[in-house]
Amino acid sequence: MSESLWTHWSASFGLRVPIVNAPMGGVAGGALATAVTGAGGLGMVGIGSAGTVGDLRRETAIPRRRGVRFGIGLIAWAVTGDPELLAAAVDAGPALISVSFADDWSWVERVHDAGIAAATQVYDTETAVRAYEAGVDVLVARGGEGGGHGVHRTGTLVLLQEVLDAVPAPVLAAGGIASHRGLAAVLAAGAAGAWLGTPFVACPESSATDAVRSLMVRADGADTVCTRVFDVTLGYPWPARYDERVLRNDVTDRWRGAEGELAADAEARTSLARAITRGDPTVTVVDAGQGVGLVTEVRPAAAIIEELVRGASALLAGWAQRSGPATQADR
Repeated sequence: MSESLWTHWSASFGLRVPIVNAPMGGVAGGALATAVTGAGGLGMVGIGSAGTVGDLRRETAIPRRRGVRFGIGLIAWAVTGDPELLAAAVDAGPALISVSFADDWSWVERVHDAGIAAATQVYDTETAVRAYEAGVDVLVARGGEGGGHGVHRTGTLVLLQEVLDAVPAPVLAAGGIASHRGLAAVLAAGAAGAWLGTPFVACPESSATDAVRSLMVRADGADTVCTRVFDVTLGYPWPARYDERVLRNDVTDRWRGAEGELAADAEARTSLARAITRGDPTVTVVDAGQGVGLVTEVRPAAAIIEELVRGASALLAGWAQRSGPATQADR
């Protein structure tokens, strides 16, 4: 990589660039993690709503065989349901383990005892302070623009400012960051790095299907909606406060706002679940943030990171040159 871009956190964590791929369940597997780390960031393996210990071991074996660093992202309620998920994650020897979507911090000590850094997503300053006081090393300020599950209430830049003022921990920015301009903006605001999901979904290294890649490339930011329809359909026990930002489709058009009716209609749920399992593109679940309109082609992770870093470096360098008194020539 020709351009250099770093923060104190990324340099201290051994990264060449301050970019971490979001651990998107069903999308961020070992191949993507390996590619992101190879390009200078930190690749994360995501174990999602339907993820198992077997999935975790299979996907983490990929970067382990290549001898590259990686992280693992887990869902708190899934760990509660199957404690072996956390045990397997620790045994895999990652550089970072993220457990999100709950206020239980009992996992932090176990991760630290294994010499692994701990991270979690936060959606407000109160949670950020509790996580920091519990010993979480890295906080991810995930704004409402982000794809997938979260609290879709506060925008990324506002949330980032609030969390940076509330805690002295490294804070990664997440949600709506899909180009070099977004990366430059959050770094200029003080983020320790960017936690990016949507830009990597269409990568050939992701575990997404070709149909999903095609949907991502054709989509616009206005095509996303927040809903619990798919969790109701598939029976995932997500807490109600965490809805899911997805690409709108026939399912969301019919059932969004009528989740109670869907929950009571077993026949409809069964039919939809079968169609989703078949991969029917008119109903399939595609998590995507509002930056999806900036995803315009299928490109390798390394090419995306190269463009992000090169463009953000140029923007930040330009602002640095204008940080002093303006000369007559500048006016």
